[in-house]
Amino acid sequence: MLKLDLPFWLNAGELAKLKAGVQAWWTKVEGWLQWPLQQMDAEQCHLNILDLLAWQRDITRFRGEPESLYRLRVAYAFINSVDAGSTAGLMRVLHRLGVGYVEIEERLPDRDWDVVLLKLSDSQLSDNPELLRVIVQQYGRTCRRYDFVTITPVTLLLAAVDFNDDQQTLVATL
Repeated sequence: MLKLDLPFWLNAGELAKLKAGVQAWWTKVEGWLQWPLQQMDAEQCHLNILDLLAWQRDITRFRGEPESLYRLRVAYAFINSVDAGSTAGLMRVLHRLGVGYVEIEERLPDRDWDVVLLKLSDSQLSDNPELLRVIVQQYGRTCRRYDFVTITPVTLLLAAVDFNDDQQTLVATL
């Protein structure tokens, strides 16, 4: 930002008012000049420009997708496509887009070799069904089938107690 400074003997009266007006004008002009650069930020740009950025980054907005999630998908499109080829990368993609903790299991002995299990909690699966479908379609491996498995946390209370009773077996015969 342009900062105008006048010598102390000129920084009073009408010249100070003129300096403040010019300073305000150039601040506004600087904002106008920086506006196109600010539109390249997917988290702050106008929605129409966000659609152009999404087209450029091969992202399609699905029906019912909130704007914040759409902006997040467009902002992380490049890094998500880099991470898409590995199991750890897919976990990072899901974490970045707000799905949360996911377990991924591949090449299970009792299943076909191309089946990948995505283990999610029931709330994750019910909150993001369309997002998970889009992520698997766009960032999943090409020759794989993905199955969603729910993980249901169950609280278990177990008490360890010292049990010193004696046992006898009596057999009676006639």
